[in-house]
Amino acid sequence: MSPETPRDSVPPIASTVRRTALLIAGLVLLTACGGGGSASGGEARESAADGFPVTLENCGRTVTVDAAPRHAVSLNQGSTEILLSLGLADRLAGTATWTDPVMKGLEKEEAGVPRIAENQPSSEKVLAEEPDFVSASFESTLGKGGVASRDQFQELGVPTYLAPSDCTGKDNTGSSDGSRTVPLTMDPVYTEVRDLARVFGVPERGEKLVTALRGRVDKATADIDASDATLLYWFANAEAPYLAGCCGAPGIITEELGAKNVFDDTHEEWPQINWETVADRNPDVLVIGDLTRRSQTAESAEKKIEFLESSPATKNLDAVRHKRYVLLSGQAMNPTIRTVEGLERVAAGLRSFGLAG
Repeated sequence: MSPETPRDSVPPIASTVRRTALLIAGLVLLTACGGGGSASGGEARESAADGFPVTLENCGRTVTVDAAPRHAVSLNQGSTEILLSLGLADRLAGTATWTDPVMKGLEKEEAGVPRIAENQPSSEKVLAEEPDFVSASFESTLGKGGVASRDQFQELGVPTYLAPSDCTGKDNTGSSDGSRTVPLTMDPVYTEVRDLARVFGVPERGEKLVTALRGRVDKATADIDASDATLLYWFANAEAPYLAGCCGAPGIITEELGAKNVFDDTHEEWPQINWETVADRNPDVLVIGDLTRRSQTAESAEKKIEFLESSPATKNLDAVRHKRYVLLSGQAMNPTIRTVEGLERVAAGLRSFGLAG
């Protein structure tokens, strides 16, 4: 656990305890309520001279923030890294659900923010931080089986924000990681950056970050032609691997480079596909998630490669025999600002393998 972030003012202990107890009790009473929405991404409308209140149309909900949050909680790493990149570490009371080390360049900022949990926290742990704003990257985090529903937080007076990339053109009603009805682009990620920057009263920082990300995309894709290369993206699990379908974050990378995902015939976000089917499609390059969490088998790239090179089902794949591996963080394989990092690394890998003009 990192040191707790300093607060602008600390209420008396008795008052803090009473308020936290009331928040937790309120959440318990609201557990029967449904939550979560699935629709379009966010579009901000500012009214007051200082930019507040800010009203967002976010994933089928209208979210109003009366003042810039001072004690927010971010429930997924992708959302956290946006907030840290916007220079908002001092506004965060806690973070949760990490798959990787923090993005390079943000180590100092992240070290000053408490981690409520490495994985998904309980609602009680979140409410104990007395958040004035909660953000998440995935609808499942703020839905059934998650931390708590958006309705529950709203009833307690806590505004919530969900990454538009997880509701724009995506169906999350099933039991899996959802499916895409239309291919994802970077635009919902840029919307998330701009929305969060406006919520926290720093819109100019959001524009600066979006401009920088766009520039990196342009540089990574300049004069590249990978139309003859086939790719497979493996996130986790050796026995029943989660492999990327056509249209999530790996789809952004593949489309930008002009390559082909060998499983672009499925719209599921991360379908579980057997290795015999992988062998039949025999990709040129394996893009491998290098995770540090411990919730699935073969989380690290080292464990994945060890499996690939020893399993009878995979050791004769062209990509394995020629060791054509590109290692990515889990966050680079999710719709986040680090998808750009994934694009850069896959482009560099394809060039090094002689598979991109």
